Amino acid sequence: MQKLVVILGTNASGKSDLGIRLAGHFGGEVVSADSRQVYRGLDLGSGKITPAQAATVKHHLIDVADVSEYYSLAQYQRAAYNAIDSISNAGKLPFLVGGTALYLNAIVQGYQLVDVPPNDQLRAELEILPLAQLVEHLEKSDPDAASRIDKSNRRRLIRAIEIASAGCANSAAHKHSPRYDCLQLGLNWPREILIERIEKRLRERLANGMIDEVVGLRNRGVSDIRLDKLGLEYRYVTRYLRGELRSLDDLRTQLGIAIRQFAKEQLTWFKRDSRIVWLDLFGDCFQEACVRIREWEGKLPSAP
Repeated sequence: MQKLVVILGTNASGKSDLGIRLAGHFGGEVVSADSRQVYRGLDLGSGKITPAQAATVKHHLIDVADVSEYYSLAQYQRAAYNAIDSISNAGKLPFLVGGTALYLNAIVQGYQLVDVPPNDQLRAELEILPLAQLVEHLEKSDPDAASRIDKSNRRRLIRAIEIASAGCANSAAHKHSPRYDCLQLGLNWPREILIERIEKRLRERLANGMIDEVVGLRNRGVSDIRLDKLGLEYRYVTRYLRGELRSLDDLRTQLGIAIRQFAKEQLTWFKRDSRIVWLDLFGDCFQEACVRIREWEGKLPSAP
């Protein structure tokens, strides 16, 4: 099996910087695993790498779709497989870097997916239903998926119903066919430090023009409904621009809380996978990662 290094972590954990350093050190290339960085125009809000960073190491699956388009998990998986295989076939080491757990698992676990396009009419009908009715709907249309899905996640419930309504099984929930030999390296800061990192990054993004970025998207015709579905930064900045948040302080406070909650959910998901090697972020995590990669490649004897 082809080898793939995976660098994962919560928001503001430093995974992008580490991925760039490691890919540069090993002469590899980075494949992004971020569900918002695939879209052009989502830069500051998604934490997209800077042009200077992009110039140091080749990146794949950034800016590959228009924000008005729906970019499915199946599309991402297909494109990521192509990028990873291309990097490997060129004799380079691919690095899958990101924090979107569904994207990461689709590659690491090899989900067997069905590519069902969005059904806007059905989605509009489902959006107004309470959570309990969505669960009941899925239990009737695809009981197996209903038994496995996170029943508190409206977006995933609606997508599962959409797939079932198209006459397909939600195969991503239970059929896997891994394609790669993966080394998963995780970054996880203690809660207090992570909160500080999240707050610092949020202040920097606001100072660097994140609100103007959302204003520009709206001016180009991106709807508030679409921005809300993009989540976190785009959802809360849009609410601020509509006057639903009274001040910049309110925006910073409420968005900070939402980002911290999302980071907690990310970590809960990652902790389910016992194969992830968690790096010591209080030491030299770059050197530790280098040693782990060389051991995994068989170029160093494994530590006792």
